[in-house]
Amino acid sequence: MRQAGDLSQQEKRAVFLTVHDLGTNHSSFEEFVNSACMIEIKERSCFIHIDVPGHADNAPNLADSFQFPSLQLLGEELVTVLDFLHVKYVIGIGEGAGANVLARFGLAHPSRCLGLILINVTGSAASVLDVFKTKFISWKGDEVGQSAEDFLLYHKFGYQLVGDNPDKEKIVSEFQSRLHSSLNSKNLKQYVKAFMSRKDLPLKNCKVDLLLITGIMSPYASVVEKLYKDLNKEKVTLLKVERAGDVLADAPAKVAQSILLFCKGQGLLTSVAMPGVDRNRAFSTSSGGSTEGSTGARRLSRGMSMEDYDKPNIRRLSVTINEQLPPIKK
Repeated sequence: MRQAGDLSQQEKRAVFLTVHDLGTNHSSFEEFVNSACMIEIKERSCFIHIDVPGHADNAPNLADSFQFPSLQLLGEELVTVLDFLHVKYVIGIGEGAGANVLARFGLAHPSRCLGLILINVTGSAASVLDVFKTKFISWKGDEVGQSAEDFLLYHKFGYQLVGDNPDKEKIVSEFQSRLHSSLNSKNLKQYVKAFMSRKDLPLKNCKVDLLLITGIMSPYASVVEKLYKDLNKEKVTLLKVERAGDVLADAPAKVAQSILLFCKGQGLLTSVAMPGVDRNRAFSTSSGGSTEGSTGARRLSRGMSMEDYDKPNIRRLSVTINEQLPPIKK
């Protein structure tokens, strides 16, 4: 687990919980959060980056007696991290297998989740297994063999690696370098097995707002679109990014803008101006002035600081106002 930002200021900030995909760890989200397009969001937020078991940099082998948790159990147990850090609620951002984990967290603990941003999330078990059954064979012992590596590359980058992509060699070499240097192959194998044996994801029952993101060139684009069609449109938004497979790397600015819009809809990060909007106009405090977001007007008084303005609008939560938060363990 990695933490960025002062959690003692969580009442005045957005708190994000991230879970990584297969073939990587917290570093994928750290790189995205540290990119130029995320500067203003980062300054007014806290981030908790989760490594699934055995996925920290240069982690030792998990004990033979260790039973790697299912994606369901991983999701349900994320609440223990929040309790340990005394965090009341979060916005979840997950990619691939990590998106599936966070979706299960949101289903199990809706009162601790303000919303979910799910990148290339898979709603069913069978459809994706069918797609990859010829692409994923096995590990050679505990090493990442060629067939397993091909699967991870396709899972991550999709159709970017097909055809005459001039960046293909660079994409492959950088991913291979990370895969074989800092990640423990034996532990990675366990996460892949958990992903491949996952159960269907009942997102129709989700009580929190969702933002689904995929790239047109991702192998999961059609899966995400099908999932979107089956969900309550009042609670879900779909973003499809053109000419992108790995959206965090290919289109970070579009993802950052979508995250900001989504958070504003939850009453968070309201002091962060949208790209291209003059900050002085966005936060004018002339008499009678107010800012209007998707959740309704919130008046910015002369005596209100930007930090105060960033406090979550609790009335906007997807859970009912009268629902009690579970006690935070001391």
